[in-house]
Parts: sequence; structure tokens; C-alpha cells
Amino acid sequence: MPRTAATTATALATTLALTLTACSTPRTPHHDEERPLVLTTFTVLADMTRNIAGNRLQVASLTRPGAEIHGYEPTPDDLVRGNEADLILQNGLGLETWLTQFTDQIHAPTHTLTEGIDTIPITSGNHQGQPNPHAWMSPDNGPTYVDNIQKALTELDPEGAHHYEQTAQNYKTDITQVGTDLHNALTEVPEHTRALVTCEGAFSYLARDTGLTETYLWPTNAENEGTPQQIASVTQFVEDNDIPTVFCETTVNDSAQQAVAHDTGAHMGEPLYVDSLSPPEGPVPTYLDLLRHDAQAITQGLTPTQPPNNQDEKEDHQE
Repeated sequence: MPRTAATTATALATTLALTLTACSTPRTPHHDEERPLVLTTFTVLADMTRNIAGNRLQVASLTRPGAEIHGYEPTPDDLVRGNEADLILQNGLGLETWLTQFTDQIHAPTHTLTEGIDTIPITSGNHQGQPNPHAWMSPDNGPTYVDNIQKALTELDPEGAHHYEQTAQNYKTDITQVGTDLHNALTEVPEHTRALVTCEGAFSYLARDTGLTETYLWPTNAENEGTPQQIASVTQFVEDNDIPTVFCETTVNDSAQQAVAHDTGAHMGEPLYVDSLSPPEGPVPTYLDLLRHDAQAITQGLTPTQPPNNQDEKEDHQE
């Protein structure tokens, strides 16, 4: 379970003090290069930023591939890198609940990349009424992220303004094309199965922008996850709507969703990527790959190979 804010703040302050005490000589800024260092809070933002920064800046993610972002706890190495950074880029909208305690210990400015997003409120759980933070999961929001990254990098490196303007425009074109492909793919999902059932409610923006109905076990990670009530509610929805496939994300335990699949006879779909990219050799090393992968997995999972209410399949499941 994540630490309380007070505990985390104390731990970070203590860690920073020990780290600075251990360093008898100042560290060389930016390691072996003189380019400014930009840190992002997670891998998706790092990839987006690299596409705009090009070779003018160093870009790194605080969290590594596969890490869960919501309840992340910064490490001593993170604090060292934070004090070497020239800029911190965060998603905002309550995603990085730990970030304030981190940035209180460093001096780099922080920019929020969801400014200007038309947000969707969370409808249940402890964060009910707060904006859903997973805005990057719809490519319709991608250009807003890019514009905010371009602005932040230009403020950091005004001499690169023309470069950032050009790379941002090219990247927005790429995102728009992927978005068009994604919309076209998801329109192939039959009307009677246009419901996306996931572990975390991380697909609200994608569902809104593509006409899918979203149902999930829990609204955000680090809340009560996979309770009997959540499982029962989702199970009833899947049964009532003959949903062929349910999904879970790569950074969470899928045992609760496996229980839904078992109880309903639905298939367990291919894991979806949300809060983290894969390592370079994995299936989604970039943000554009993430969008393509999830669109393909959802389309394949929600396009049944047999007509709905197939009696033989239901009888087999009941046995």
C-alpha cells in the first residue's frame, strides 16, 4: 500500500539529506553531456517528449517500464536525478500523488501536460468527482500534450524554438494518423459488444471518443482493488450484455478480472498498456505503439467469432 503523504515526505527529506551528505564532491550536471536534462514522471511522457526534443535535450523517465505510476515511491537515485534536472514534466490531474513531496526537494521547474484537456470526472470510489487522469489514452488528446511539451521545452531552450515547433507539428501529424486508424478499427466492433470492461477505469477518454461503453472493476489504481462487490457488479454487467472479452492492464494484478472471466465464460483479452510502455524489445516501446496495440487487442477481443447468445457455448460453460 502507498505511504501516507506525511510519511513519504519525511522519507524523501531523510533520503535527500543522506544522499547529499554522502556526496563529498559536487556531481557533474547532466552526467557526461552538457545538454539540459528533462525528467518526466513516467515512460509514456518520456517518449512523447523525446519525439519533440530530438537531440537537443536529454530526456528520462523517473519510473521504469512496467512500473505502476499511481503509488510510486521515489528512490534515492530519483532524488539525485531530480537535483540534476532542468525541467520536470508531469501529467497532473491527480495521477502523480507522490510528486509534490518529490519536487519539494528539488529546484527544477515543473510543467503540467494536461492543461487544456476537456476532462472526464471519476464517477465512483475515493476520488469521485475528480478528473480522470488518463487523458493520454485517447489520441484525440495527444496534440494537447504535444503543445504543452513544446511550450515547456521552448521556455527551457529558447534557441531551439524553431526545432521544437517543427518536431511538434510532425509528431502531431503522426498521432492524428494513429488516431484515425484507431477510430476506424474500433468502428468494426459490433454494436452489441461495444463495451470495454477493464480492471482500472483508465479508458474513459478512449471510450468517449470512440463510442464505447466503459465498465471497470475499480476507478483508479491504489484504491480498493478487486473487492467482492466490484467483481459481482462487473460479472453481472458482462452476463447481461453478452460481453465476449474482458481486459486488464499490464501494471496491475489481473486475478479479479480472471474471476469475472471464469464466472461468465468471457475470454480474458490480451493485456492492455496504460501507465507504462514496455522495454525497447517489447510490444509497445513507444506511445504510438501503445495506442496501436490496445486498439488491436480491443477490436479483436470485442469482435466475436460466433453470434451472441450462442447456446452451445453457454451450455458448455454451465457444465
